[in-house]
Amino acid sequence: MWYRKGMRRLAPIIVALLALPLLGASAPPGARALAGVQPGLWEVSRSATGQGARRICLRDVASLASFAHPRERCQRTILGDRPGELVVDLQCVGGEFARSRISVTTPRSLKLESQGIHGGEPFDMTLYARRVGPCRPF
Repeated sequence: MWYRKGMRRLAPIIVALLALPLLGASAPPGARALAGVQPGLWEVSRSATGQGARRICLRDVASLASFAHPRERCQRTILGDRPGELVVDLQCVGGEFARSRISVTTPRSLKLESQGIHGGEPFDMTLYARRVGPCRPF
């Protein structure tokens, strides 16, 4: 008899614990870090003032982490995903790699710090991104 009462009290706790891995698996990479940041048309520049900005359409804002390796096939590993900051490790074909940190200043303003090897040469860059609107249809 005491066994059934104890199990009834423990049942909700057991169900919640079993569901935890499912909750984590359903969240897309960068979900916490980039909460509130929308895909769309972004201006990316080396200057915080936006001087010399390049416009790009981002369907996945987390793809900014591979900005230095735009055409290479890279495997992304999320090292950190906390509110306001995403840290990504990139391992690319040909031995190229990078570690990138995307910091959310506001939902429309990001800072990207990335360093690694591209084209056989080391790089260390800081970029600033600003959302300017939706992507234009093709």
